[in-house]
Amino acid sequence: MRKQIAAANWKMNLSFQEASQLLDNILQSGITPAAHQLFLFAVPFPYLEMAKQKLNRIGYEAAAQNCHHKIKGAYTGEVSAIMLQSLGIRYCIVGHSERREYQREDNAMLAEKVNVCLNHSVIPVFCCGEPLAVREQGGEKDYVKQQLEESLFHLSEDEIRKIIIAYEPVWAIGTGKTATSAQAQDMHRCIRLLISERFGNHIASDIPILYGGSVKASNAAELFHCEDVDGGLVGGASLIADEFVEIMKALK
Repeated sequence: MRKQIAAANWKMNLSFQEASQLLDNILQSGITPAAHQLFLFAVPFPYLEMAKQKLNRIGYEAAAQNCHHKIKGAYTGEVSAIMLQSLGIRYCIVGHSERREYQREDNAMLAEKVNVCLNHSVIPVFCCGEPLAVREQGGEKDYVKQQLEESLFHLSEDEIRKIIIAYEPVWAIGTGKTATSAQAQDMHRCIRLLISERFGNHIASDIPILYGGSVKASNAAELFHCEDVDGGLVGGASLIADEFVEIMKALK
């Protein structure tokens, strides 16, 4: 079975004390992931070392929410993939829609971020997804295809195998709106077929594709049990221990 992943994206939330307590509360649930499951916690940069120490158990990992597209240099306030590697952080979100919008990150820059992550043993959780206007015009599949082609399709077979993809319809992020299970499955299947056309089904069938966009305990099981949905990238609900624990339990 493909890796099934419950990934928390805390974004810019929580004090250090609140973050530490939230992890303690989640860990107290005592959930032991199966061999094919993974629980990721993308925490703010100042909390990475704390999270890494607390998540010191099989199937639990701390992740970064972003990294810079250059390895080093005069980029005040930025964090590089080599810094993440030196901390032992093995996962990093790349291309979240909020960064695409607010920081004007384009597909070419994200291709660079994917490259620097892979070159420093950091696994990218690559985000893709369409805004509402594109969905309303029926252009969501072409839109996501362009994102994949321009940011991922330059990779070798060995490199693409390491990628985790998160499909996040922008119109469903933080809005309370969620793609129906049928909509999610349709887009996840489309993404898998696009990867298959470029790299072959033997690779596409093994790449985890997560759904993101107002995932919560009440809808996680229905979404995650779609054939091509391999878990979720979770925002607001990951800040509530009981909610995220139920989401973790909902994985295939």
